Amino acid sequence: MKISKKINEFRRSLTHLITKNIGNSQLNQNTGIIDKAKIKRILICRPNQRLGNLLLITPLIEEVTKTFPECKIDLFVKGTLAPIVFENYKNINLVFELPKKPFKTLINYFQVWTKIRKQHYDIVINVDKNSSSGKLATQFTYSKYKFFGDSVDDNALKHKDYEHIAKYPTYNFRSYLTQLGIEKNENPIPSLNLKLSSAEIAEGKKLLKDIVNNDKKTICIFTFATGEKCYSESWWENFYGRLKKEYSNYNIIEVLPVENVSQIAFKAPTFYSKDIRQIGSLIANTELFIGADSGIMHLASSVKTTTVGLFSITDINKYQPYDNNSVAINTNISDTDDCIKIINSTIIPA
Repeated sequence: MKISKKINEFRRSLTHLITKNIGNSQLNQNTGIIDKAKIKRILICRPNQRLGNLLLITPLIEEVTKTFPECKIDLFVKGTLAPIVFENYKNINLVFELPKKPFKTLINYFQVWTKIRKQHYDIVINVDKNSSSGKLATQFTYSKYKFFGDSVDDNALKHKDYEHIAKYPTYNFRSYLTQLGIEKNENPIPSLNLKLSSAEIAEGKKLLKDIVNNDKKTICIFTFATGEKCYSESWWENFYGRLKKEYSNYNIIEVLPVENVSQIAFKAPTFYSKDIRQIGSLIANTELFIGADSGIMHLASSVKTTTVGLFSITDINKYQPYDNNSVAINTNISDTDDCIKIINSTIIPA
């Protein structure tokens, strides 16, 4: 094992030990009634660099914005992707970016922590209750109101979709606000939202037209995923063959990953880009997206395209796409025939 990996594992263990009790008692303190009009600056902590995990906080950002429409929101994240994902969120102000590999850039790493320490917020929100760095940042930052991400009532019993990683932070935050005198919002949790502009959607339409060169509806597939989430070439070859037969009136295109690989040996027309927003704009112009649990699956969901998520390893209740007639399929118990039947229930005949 590399020394840097050993150090990183030690860092995680140490921060978990330091932060395991942070926030547990503070949720029960009498913090007083909040004046919504005075909430001007909010920090949201999600120190993670993955595309999917960043997109999955967009419902919480929408919730915060609707509750405090005059506020400016800063983000405490990891990596350099957040400014791209939140490009069209007009109330996003500062983005504090921890380096992906802190022990290779220690000075930069500590500079980010120093920057958030210098800020003063009205509310700080930790998104993931299991994130040691998120809890530490919430504790470390100056703010009158601090929400550490813990459930403050029986939300898990009240909401059947509470397990979802995009939803439970919002349910928990809603409950926290009731302790501060704000009426609880009982509306459905907002969808994931990349907030594509009309110009971006128009560009995606042109990109798609250049690939298919016809006016037929298009099914988009993404055959890659990281690690064990990635289905085998034989699985995709069989599935793709069945899609072509079942949906002969549709175009079928493949969006390629940054690795530029294909589990169907590039047999479908392909689209390759490293621009997340450009990929999203293309998918937004397709009728249906099909792919394994991945950042690109969440990207498809965030551009309002009906999304079919394929699950074999990860927790389907935690990561499944939702809204826009989207569905999740457990391929451990569903064969290709079952998948086609489920897809038929979501797709509009061409």
